[in-house]
Amino acid sequence: MARVEVEMPQMGESVMEGTVIEWAKEIGDSVEEDETLLEIATDKVDTEVPSPQAGILIEKLAEEGDTIEVGQAIAIIETDADEADVSAGGGSAEEETEAEEPETEEEPQQEEVVAQESSEEEPSGGDTDEEGERVEVQMPQMGESVMEGTVIEWAKSIGDEVEEDETLLEISTDKVDTEVPSPQAGTLVEILVEEGDTVEVGQTIAIIATGKAASASADTKSASTADTQKTKEETTSTQKTESKPAEASTSSNGAPSGGTEPQRIGSDGRFYSPLVRSIAKEEGISQEELESIEGSGQGGRVSKEDMMNYLKERKAQPEQQSQPAAQPSGGLSKPSTESKPASQGKKGSISAGELDIQRPSENVERIKMDRMRKMIAEHMVRSKQTSAHVTTFSEVDVTNLVRWREENKHKFQERAGVKLTYTPLFIEKIIQAIREFPLINSSVDTENDEIILKRDINFGLAVALGEGGKGGLIVPVIKHAQDKNLVGLAKSVNDLALKARNKNLNPDDLVGGTITLTNYGSVGNLMGTPIINQPQVAIMGTGAIEKRPVVRETSEGDVIAIRHMMYLSMSYDHRIVDGAHGGAFLNRVKELLEDFDTDRAV
Repeated sequence: MARVEVEMPQMGESVMEGTVIEWAKEIGDSVEEDETLLEIATDKVDTEVPSPQAGILIEKLAEEGDTIEVGQAIAIIETDADEADVSAGGGSAEEETEAEEPETEEEPQQEEVVAQESSEEEPSGGDTDEEGERVEVQMPQMGESVMEGTVIEWAKSIGDEVEEDETLLEISTDKVDTEVPSPQAGTLVEILVEEGDTVEVGQTIAIIATGKAASASADTKSASTADTQKTKEETTSTQKTESKPAEASTSSNGAPSGGTEPQRIGSDGRFYSPLVRSIAKEEGISQEELESIEGSGQGGRVSKEDMMNYLKERKAQPEQQSQPAAQPSGGLSKPSTESKPASQGKKGSISAGELDIQRPSENVERIKMDRMRKMIAEHMVRSKQTSAHVTTFSEVDVTNLVRWREENKHKFQERAGVKLTYTPLFIEKIIQAIREFPLINSSVDTENDEIILKRDINFGLAVALGEGGKGGLIVPVIKHAQDKNLVGLAKSVNDLALKARNKNLNPDDLVGGTITLTNYGSVGNLMGTPIINQPQVAIMGTGAIEKRPVVRETSEGDVIAIRHMMYLSMSYDHRIVDGAHGGAFLNRVKELLEDFDTDRAV
């Protein structure tokens, strides 16, 4: 049996990606060669993708609606042919070479190389154990929305022996950190990605060799290293030589006048897709300028839409903002002595040079920002730049809720096997209010000018990690929260909080949220203005519950009573939620909390 990869086809010279519209076949279905497997859409054309061979569809690597880069595998077909037949086109490479009469001296050499490569990658059945093979280790998929990962640390070095499932390296995504095991026992002969590098899911990051393939790789390692070093030296020399002419070759608006395509991985660690790099090249956008563009994708990734919006703003800028005229040839530029205002740098930050942070006051300590802190910073800034934030507050009398919980928490724990905190009680009432105000449970599709109403309420919980929250912030999600009763919500809250603090969350625990709750009252704070968790349109916050004297109306007149009071806040996106609607929703949550039934059964 052989496994054949179906790849996203190239549907035009400038088309770099395609979107899966609909699958025509399901997993387990038989397909004939050239029979339609799925339908895809690009920015140029919609078309059907045929099966490259007859067989059975055993795996779908992309869901309907997913956008995939050209050349990336989207499905696996299992055929009746042998592995060797598939790799060599139905017969061994040696037989093909001998059967064909060479017309020129170059052609048989080329076929001989193909034959050698084929035999290395797919050794024929009986010789596999003796000859060995080279196994690619790929960046794994760590969640539905995770498209890339960063290598934190290699646990093995080139030449080390590894067992099957033994840890090779540790990777980090914007959702979770995890270890990557070896898919097969053998020798680590190649490391293709250095520590700190960010690579796409599915990209090869290492090579494991078994049997004779391991020794052959070891023999060629020293020569390969020397060639690599020589290439690096030549590249460095070329870059130094060409740097000055490249700087001079600019257009009137300061962009390169037809430049080279930007790098795949920028100095900011972000991945730039072929489509984005192609647009940048066509529009004369330099690497530095590309890295200054705020991305709306996962981890700040720049999308086609981001590029189009940036180009609109770029073209709208007045000509006087372009770079000043160059100095006459042979003249020396005179340094400016005028004071300049602080300039806007990358991602909205103030340029370090203008504030002169290299010469701070004496008693300072520089602390390196870890990856989680950088991701939180990027997400928070991007959210403020994306949504029109408005925060509104309400003072809530939660006396009935507090009394019921105090009277029933021990009974609840005995029956449900889990502690009853205030959080599931708050979530329950917020869900009730969302049913009446569904717009709160939505997101904005700016590309199509549409509001996406979510039928499922997937409730995100902001959880602080480490002592005093020094370990960062993470937002696990209770999926289908609208279908859970109080016991189910309590179990989900406790389970996710425990997994978050023990760093045992799965990638899928962190995606798909439609609204978020943050409890700043857990550290004694009364009020807060939380930042919306994109792409949601609302986040709610609960302050500390305190006893306070309040005025209450009775049949005998106004009285001052001691009540359990709490401030409830909600930040919402004014792009689609207006003040009246947001205020009405918050007041409805307030009513539901204040009217809590104290006779409710446990």
